[in-house]
Amino acid sequence: MDSPICLIENLNGTLSVNEQAIDYLMGLEQKIVVVAIVGLYRTGKSYLMNKLARSKTGFALGGTIQSKTKGIWMWRVDHPAKADRAIILLDTEGLGDVEKGDSKSDAWIFALSILLSSTLIYNSRGTIDNDAVEKLQPNRYVTELTELIKVKASSGASSADDEEGSGSQFVQFFPNFVWVVRDFTLQLELNGKDIDADQYLENSLKLKKGFGKNISDYNMTRDCIRNFFPTRKCFVFPFPATVEKMQLLDTLEDKQLSKKFSSTADTFCRFIYENSPVKTILGGKTLTGRMLGHLINTYVATINSGNVPCLENAILAMAELENQAALEDAFVMYKKEMEVVKALFPVDSSHLSENHLKSQTRSTHAFMERSLKDTDGKYSAILAGKIKEYANNLFEENQDASEKKCKALLDKLSATMDHGVKEGTYSTPGGYELYCDHHDTLMARYRAEPNKGVKAEEVLEQFLKEKSAESSSILQADIKLTENEKHIQAEKNKTSQMAQEKAALDERH
Repeated sequence: MDSPICLIENLNGTLSVNEQAIDYLMGLEQKIVVVAIVGLYRTGKSYLMNKLARSKTGFALGGTIQSKTKGIWMWRVDHPAKADRAIILLDTEGLGDVEKGDSKSDAWIFALSILLSSTLIYNSRGTIDNDAVEKLQPNRYVTELTELIKVKASSGASSADDEEGSGSQFVQFFPNFVWVVRDFTLQLELNGKDIDADQYLENSLKLKKGFGKNISDYNMTRDCIRNFFPTRKCFVFPFPATVEKMQLLDTLEDKQLSKKFSSTADTFCRFIYENSPVKTILGGKTLTGRMLGHLINTYVATINSGNVPCLENAILAMAELENQAALEDAFVMYKKEMEVVKALFPVDSSHLSENHLKSQTRSTHAFMERSLKDTDGKYSAILAGKIKEYANNLFEENQDASEKKCKALLDKLSATMDHGVKEGTYSTPGGYELYCDHHDTLMARYRAEPNKGVKAEEVLEQFLKEKSAESSSILQADIKLTENEKHIQAEKNKTSQMAQEKAALDERH
C-alpha cells in the first residue's frame, strides 16, 4: 500500500466502512500486527505513525488547530524484520475535537481502536499528571469500555460486580498498551532518584489509599488502565524542533530534529516492531487481513444499529464466513489435485483410491487449519459430503473411461477378423484353426495394451460372449467342409480304382 486509505469514515457522527479498504484487507493472507494510535486531537499522532511507516509523508499532518484525520485511516506496511507478517497502522480521529461536537463518536473510535489493534498507542502531550489521566476519559473512554464492548453474548447489563464488568474478561483480548508523552520537558526523577519512563508511568497510575468520592474518582481510571492493560510501556519525547519549525515538522530532515527526539523515536519504533504481537481473537486464533475485514464490517454494522459490539457474536459471524470460505477453498484444493489424476483416466482402481485418500487428507487438514469454532463439525461434515459425492462421480467417470477405451481397443484389434468373416476367409476347410490363431493373437495384443483401467476384464468377457456364436458357427462349418472333402476324395479314389480295373481288364483282352 503506497499511502494510507480511509478505513472507517466518521461523517457527522455516523460511522461507515470504506469498501475499498475492506477489499484490500480481504486480499491479505499474511499474519497481521495491528498498531492503532489514539489521543486528543492535534497532539502529533499522525507524525508518529509516519515514523512507524518509515516515511516522511503518508498520514496527513495538520499545522493548524484543525484536526486533519477523520474516522480511522489505515496503512499497510511491510514488517521490517518478519517477512511472514504485515503491519497495519491505524491513525484515528483525535478525541475531544471541538468542531465535532459529538463525544459519542469519540467513544466508538476509542472502542474500535481497542477491538482492532494488537498494540494500542495512547498519545498525549506534556506530562502524565492527573489532568492527562483524566483526559483519557473525556467521556470516560476507559471506564465506559464495559458499556461499549461485550465479551459474551449471554452477558446481561454490565455492572461493577459482574465478571465482565470488572474487566477480567477484557484482558483476554485487549492490546498491549504504549503511552507516548510528547513535548516532555521535565526531569525523570522521583524522590531524588533517576527513574525511567516506565517507572514514571507506573508511578502516575498508583492508586491513592483512603475513601471518599475524590479518591474514588482519582482511582477509577487508573484502576481501569491497570486492569485492562496489564502489559504497559511508556516513552517520553522531548520537543522535536523549535516552536517556529513545528508547523513544518513533516518537511524537516532528521538532522534538523533534536538528537534526543530522534533517538527516542528510533527506540520507540524498534520497540513497536519487536514487541507488537500478531492480532488474535479469543482462543488465540491468529487473524489474517481477510478475517479482520469481516470483524470491522460486523463491529461497524452493530454500532450503527444502536447495539453494543459483542466479541463472541462478531467472532461467530466471522467464523461462519471463514468456515464457508475455508470449506470452498478446501474443496477446490481437493478437486484441483484430483483433476491431475482425472487427466490420466482410465487408471487402476487402487491408484485412484490412493490419490483420493491423499487429497482428501490434505484438503481436510487445510480446512481444519483455517476453520474457526466448527465445534459441532457442521462444516467439516459438509466438506466430507462434497468430497464423497465428487469422488463417487470420479470413480464412475473412471469406469466409463475404461469401458470406452477397452471397447475401442477391441474394435480396432478385431477389425481384420471381422473383415475376414465377411470375405469368407474362414469358410474353407481348416478355417476354424486359422480363426483360432487370429483370435489368440487378438487376445495377446489386448492383454499387452497398458492402462486399460478397471473395466478391462469385464469388457473382454462381454466381447468374448458376443463372439462365441461366431466362433461356433465357423467351427461347425469347418467340420462339415472337412467331412464333405473326405467323401469327394473317396469317390475320386473309387472312380480311379474302377478306371484302373477297367484298364487292366482291357489290357488282358
